[in-house]
Amino acid sequence: MPIVVVAVAALLISLVVWQQMRADTQDAEGTSGEEQDLQPEGPDSVDGPEQEDLSGIAQREEDDVLVAGPVDAPVALVMFSDYQCPYCAQWTQDTLPVMMEYAEAGDLRIEIRDVNVYGENSERAARAAYAAGLQGKYWEYHDALFAGGQIRSGKQLSADSLISLAGKLGLDTDEFRADMTAADTEETISQNAQLGTDLGVFSTPAFVLGGEPILGAMPTAVFDEAVQDALAKEE
Repeated sequence: MPIVVVAVAALLISLVVWQQMRADTQDAEGTSGEEQDLQPEGPDSVDGPEQEDLSGIAQREEDDVLVAGPVDAPVALVMFSDYQCPYCAQWTQDTLPVMMEYAEAGDLRIEIRDVNVYGENSERAARAAYAAGLQGKYWEYHDALFAGGQIRSGKQLSADSLISLAGKLGLDTDEFRADMTAADTEETISQNAQLGTDLGVFSTPAFVLGGEPILGAMPTAVFDEAVQDALAKEE
């Protein structure tokens, strides 16, 4: 695993460096900052560094509550997210429903890994979402934290507010409160965050889809095409 981590971190860093080199070249040619697209256009449009297969990043554990789709789905999507990231909220609103269709059809395994780059409130929200998952309502809670494609305020991510939200979703709040602060929950959330950090994910969202990285909340069509391409490779 350490070798894989180093390789992935190097790949992500090389992609960022390549994007900056591309931007510098456009500046030299007289392209304005407003006209530049500093993010890759999609997995099929990047002519930068050769991409390594990152399929091993998906953990595919049977008892994982932060997932959708069958454990043996032919394609996996790992999302590195943060509950205070507005682009993560936008992606959840716009693109996640399309990805869920693939998961429900058995074609895609979706795994969410919260990196909590925004700090304490993000980490608390991640623990709350995990606690909801232990009662079988991870996705309901996850979507509520990103309701309307918007992030919640810091006050709305307080412990009391998160417990109140659990109650509104029909969860056992006493069990939820205990699970949210349990050592096992803290360990799982910490490990997920460390996975993202080890891979060089310091901004969100970031994805590994079908073994290839996608950086940023790219348009839904980019993810749709990437899933289709990955499925075709598995046939």
